[in-house]
Amino acid sequence: MTYAADLIPWHSGRFLLGHAAMDHTHADFAVLVNRLALAADGEFAALFRHLLDHTVDHFAAEEALMLESGFAALAEHRDEHRRVLGEMRSLLLRVGAGRLALARGYVCDRLPGWFALHAATMDSALAAHLGAGADD
Repeated sequence: MTYAADLIPWHSGRFLLGHAAMDHTHADFAVLVNRLALAADGEFAALFRHLLDHTVDHFAAEEALMLESGFAALAEHRDEHRRVLGEMRSLLLRVGAGRLALARGYVCDRLPGWFALHAATMDSALAAHLGAGADD
C-alpha cells in the first residue's frame, strides 16, 4: 500500500489558525505524519514514537493555553486529546512488537481526517478565544 507524502497538506494554508505557536506546532505535526506515511519499516517505529512524543507536548501546550486563558471548552478538548493519545499509545505497543500495519493505517487513513476536523473545530475555537493573530 503506497500513500502520498502530503496526507496533511500544510503548505495549502488551509490549517492556519492565526496563532503563531499553535500554527508552528501543527506544522511540525503535519510534517511528522507526512514522513510516517512514506517511512520504511526500519524507520517507522522511531518516527511513530517521535510523533507520539510530539503529540504529548503539542497537547500539553494547548491545554496550558486553555487553562491560562480560562477557555470554557477545556474539559471537552482535553478529553479529545486523551482519546487520541490513548489510541497512539496502544498502537505504539503493537509497533514495538513489529506489527506495523494497524499503525500505518492509523497514520495514513485516520490521523489526517481527525486533524482536519480537530483543527477546524476545537483548535479554531481555541485560537479565536486567544485572539487570532496573537504571537504566543
